[in-house]
Amino acid sequence: MGNLLVNTRDQQFLLFEQFGIEKLFESEAYEGFSKDDLLMILSEAEKLAVGEIFPTLKEGDEESCQFKNGEVTIPKCFRGPYKKYCEAGWINPMDSPDVGGQGMPHTAGYAAMELFCAANYAFCMYPGLTHGAANLINVYGNEKQKKTYMEKCFSGEWTGTMCLTEPGAGSDVGALKTTAKRLPDGKFLITGTKCFISAGDHDLTPNIIHPVLARIEGDPAGTKGISIFIVPKIRVNDDGTLGEPNDVKCGGIEHKMGIKASATATLNFGEDGNCIGELLGEERAGIRIMFQMMNEARLGVGMQGVAIGSAAFQHAVAYAKERVQGTPVWEMKNPAAKAVTIINHPDVRKRLMWMKAHVEGIRALAYFGAYCMDMSRISKTEAEKANWEGYLELLTPIIKSYSTDKGLLICSAAMDVYGGYGYCSEYPVEQLMRDEKIACIYEGTNGIQALDFVGRKLGQRKGANVMNMAGLVQKTIARYKNDPDLGKAAATLEEASNAVFEVAMFFAAAGKGGDFIAPIYNAGKYLDIFGDMVIGYLLLEAAGIAKEKLDAMYEGKGLATIGKKIGLQRENQEAAFYAGKIASAKFFMNDAVTTVKARCEAIKANDKSAMEMVDLAFTV
Repeated sequence: MGNLLVNTRDQQFLLFEQFGIEKLFESEAYEGFSKDDLLMILSEAEKLAVGEIFPTLKEGDEESCQFKNGEVTIPKCFRGPYKKYCEAGWINPMDSPDVGGQGMPHTAGYAAMELFCAANYAFCMYPGLTHGAANLINVYGNEKQKKTYMEKCFSGEWTGTMCLTEPGAGSDVGALKTTAKRLPDGKFLITGTKCFISAGDHDLTPNIIHPVLARIEGDPAGTKGISIFIVPKIRVNDDGTLGEPNDVKCGGIEHKMGIKASATATLNFGEDGNCIGELLGEERAGIRIMFQMMNEARLGVGMQGVAIGSAAFQHAVAYAKERVQGTPVWEMKNPAAKAVTIINHPDVRKRLMWMKAHVEGIRALAYFGAYCMDMSRISKTEAEKANWEGYLELLTPIIKSYSTDKGLLICSAAMDVYGGYGYCSEYPVEQLMRDEKIACIYEGTNGIQALDFVGRKLGQRKGANVMNMAGLVQKTIARYKNDPDLGKAAATLEEASNAVFEVAMFFAAAGKGGDFIAPIYNAGKYLDIFGDMVIGYLLLEAAGIAKEKLDAMYEGKGLATIGKKIGLQRENQEAAFYAGKIASAKFFMNDAVTTVKARCEAIKANDKSAMEMVDLAFTV
């Protein structure tokens, strides 16, 4: 039996059969890798995830982070796994060897990330944010900053954060009040408060490097006047040793519903007027610089939805195969009938199928985003590079929002499979659901992701990204439209995709006509619909590949009848896997994609009841 975190066979299918990342090895960027290399690396990732990190899930949640006398402590069980994680180079495996990375393809790196995140997402937040902070310095820092801060973060000796949010400002970053006052030596005095800072303060490492958004005195209001600064918790001497504290004080940590082992801190910079920061990059370029880390984080949070949803599904399947309760519905009138495992009951089985299709779908979506990064890197022309980057730009808010919304629903469905036991902490799905919910909220709420999608992403490159996405979908539809087994699914996707792209034109026409509320009002719904279409495309493509492999197995064994083919699926794991991929696509098409056209028509009806109703009607 496989692990109870991630279906590694499905990971391998995506990497080597659907996306075919072996072609990456022909490029100069990835010529040092082979399929065997990546399989070995992922096997090591699985061992670390299952053997070291997963055992900290429940213990870390129960011990949680503690704040006492101005100091934050994290669960003791994190220390050993964190050391092993860092020693194995897992903080930056996809980065260049020049900065201590392995230069691994992003697609494979995201597969490893899924394993770790499924084991314990709260644990992964410490190295994950550290990578984001270090990579900012790698791209925008000067040589001294790289030597002083980046190297120790990439090694895991120090950790990093992302300091944007402030009390009262929330998602309105431009309303920040943190200030930076110039000093004669070119550095700055930082004064202000940041809240909801993940991994903001702790005792896991001796120093924490904070990228902090602040406004230099005299600079304009709004996002255009924001700069970004490197602010260490402990100052660093010229020889690289740690000096005195840098007037960065923790005001407390949040008591949260989930991810309790991740320290979510309020940080006060410059309470005593002695917090020193270094400018990172150019002045007033803070938002542009920070967006690199924000986009990286949004893809990482999307993986949170995938990974925790995957773990919930894997546990639910295992439970459903073991839990004996009730006689099968077709034996209801037989008093001698024996009870069966609950996976045999139609309602449970359909619930598991819904989970399976969505887990496989959002996993494919996240990996496709990583694949776009790889293809962009090996592109031979600027136009080709722009197209691959365009797919990623378009899909980033969907990866973040759709995957986390569905991840939460997957956790809920998993809890239903367990029944009342699932609601109890005796089983892990209760914690998984708590840990998953925050993914819908932080790194830009899913509502903000939807606004970004309809307000910015649809129109980027004059709509070229959307048209390119339409081209991918239509190409797959054309390939399977006349297939006797997949033709119906292809036709369903075709109807849905036509409806989805018609709504994009409806939004454009509404905007030209002065109706700017229509796309904003329907942004969340449209992002979800667009996500269903993209997932449908990815699952149909997967089903087509699986069908070819399965048909070859049948032909090789001389199996012609349905009975014999099903018999092979029951005794051969590979045959069962490929049949399952086909079933996922068909189920998703019928369950989700068939509703797309109706939901698109609802958007075009342009009902704005919620906006037209007076506030008083929302009774409290």
